[in-house]
Amino acid sequence: MPTDLVTVVIPTYNEVENLPLIAEAVTRHGYRLLIVDDGSPDGTGELADRLAGDSELISVLHRKAKQGLGPAYGQAFAQLIEAGQAEIIVQMDADFSHDPAAIPSLVDAVDAGADLAIGSRYVRGGSMPDWPLPRRLISKGGNLYAGVLLGLRIRDATAGFRCWRRSALESIDFGDAEASGYGFQVEMAWMAQRAGLSITEVPITFRDRTRGSSKMNGAIVAEAMKLVTIWGMQRLAGRIPG
Repeated sequence: MPTDLVTVVIPTYNEVENLPLIAEAVTRHGYRLLIVDDGSPDGTGELADRLAGDSELISVLHRKAKQGLGPAYGQAFAQLIEAGQAEIIVQMDADFSHDPAAIPSLVDAVDAGADLAIGSRYVRGGSMPDWPLPRRLISKGGNLYAGVLLGLRIRDATAGFRCWRRSALESIDFGDAEASGYGFQVEMAWMAQRAGLSITEVPITFRDRTRGSSKMNGAIVAEAMKLVTIWGMQRLAGRIPG
């Protein structure tokens, strides 16, 4: 796959410390980069524009306010599909918890035939070396809960490091996603499975951020748990197939 047919989407909110470094690390591979900024008050959006002015590989999608991860990705996906340039679309965080050096392994998995490649912490070779045991148990418990209620055959449905074939994204109704936070990752994985897409998990090493502050909070976790429970009950009641 020619590198200029791969676009990496990175949502940002107050990531001014990380953005120049992550942009350089992504574009070093020759991939295009779409930065989606939700009106960051720390100047991330303005910095993104300067980076785009210096590199033809970088573009910026500005959103007026912080509206959540799901809507940010949804708008980016729609823009890329309409433009018709990207054949492969990658999702990743701005804070280096997802290693840009691992992007080619996800792209290769899709190039080899997968519709969706997930950078997984929970397949052989995956790891979270910075996480204490309680955090590991909470994360695994969330994946187990989603897996049982939704019938997911994915080890790491909450993972945010992903690579999609554009035609696969076109085949699912991502614009109808209900989750605005990290539950969006579970919802998209479930949509992909229900659509019969080919899904593979590629081992990654997940690192904690060293710059800036995490956007994860109790409200985001609560939204994900609530929605997974509702979807699961609807599925078990036969109102949603899959």
